[in-house]
Amino acid sequence: MNQNNSRNTAWIKAEAERLGFMSCGISKAAFLEEEAPRLERWLKEGRHGEMRYMENYFDKRLDPTKLVEGSKSVISLLLNYFPEEKQRDDSYKISKYAYGTDYHFVIKDKLKRLMQFIQEEIGEVDGRAFVDSAPVLDKAWAAKSGLGWIGKNSNLLSKKTGSFFFIAELIVDLDLDYDTPVTDHCGSCTACIDACPTQAIVEPYKVDGSKCISYFTIELKEELPQEMKGKFDDWMFGCDICQDVCPWNRFSKPHNEPLFDPNPDLLSMTKQDWEEITEDVFRKVFKKSAVKRTKYSGLTRNIDFLKS
Repeated sequence: MNQNNSRNTAWIKAEAERLGFMSCGISKAAFLEEEAPRLERWLKEGRHGEMRYMENYFDKRLDPTKLVEGSKSVISLLLNYFPEEKQRDDSYKISKYAYGTDYHFVIKDKLKRLMQFIQEEIGEVDGRAFVDSAPVLDKAWAAKSGLGWIGKNSNLLSKKTGSFFFIAELIVDLDLDYDTPVTDHCGSCTACIDACPTQAIVEPYKVDGSKCISYFTIELKEELPQEMKGKFDDWMFGCDICQDVCPWNRFSKPHNEPLFDPNPDLLSMTKQDWEEITEDVFRKVFKKSAVKRTKYSGLTRNIDFLKS
């Protein structure tokens, strides 16, 4: 084992922890052989629905060296977003990841600081930061780096912390010590499959993205399909059902990132408040939130679909 690599690896992991990341794992930047046929089949079957961007950059999704020239390591990082408090029971629901400030900004800032640290401490290192905005298979890299296994709901699961976390990467041209994958601990459990109201988990480990409530409420810009009426279980932005029922999420602990704390109004709003929401209130409650992606018109479309 190269002493330099080991020292650099230890430094990077310690700094990641100092920046607030809950876990950091590292794997060798190389072609994702196992994922290639799986991704190809998933796209051919049209499981991505209207998410056409999934078809782009197929080779880059599978090979980080095509994204970052000369890259040698993929540093995967997890950031907890599990909230201390949740919305009221008599409310339309939004996914917990969208309670606070848009995670893209929060994580990008932390990644920038981690990259800065690497360049200051280790020297001339080239690399790029990714937060689900580029063709990177986040979950595959995190699993390769030993941060968890990909569960039957196709989310990354960890025995220690469940699945309420964001995944991000730094792809760098630096040799480091590599972690090894962990084993799958889903066993014979089918809680996520049984609980999904739209049957989006078509078989264990395979999700039809075009049937997912998150897809309908965020990605789909057209009219919501009538056959889905009554199946959204009051979710107006995203959906956490398959995570909420997962036994491993018993171990989720509240995050300690103040930027992820919600606007207090979000937690106190009732169904009636949501049905009467104005554009001004929308702007105030979701000032820096990922919910802005769906816009006021998208959110009210979803609410109308739930109440009618």
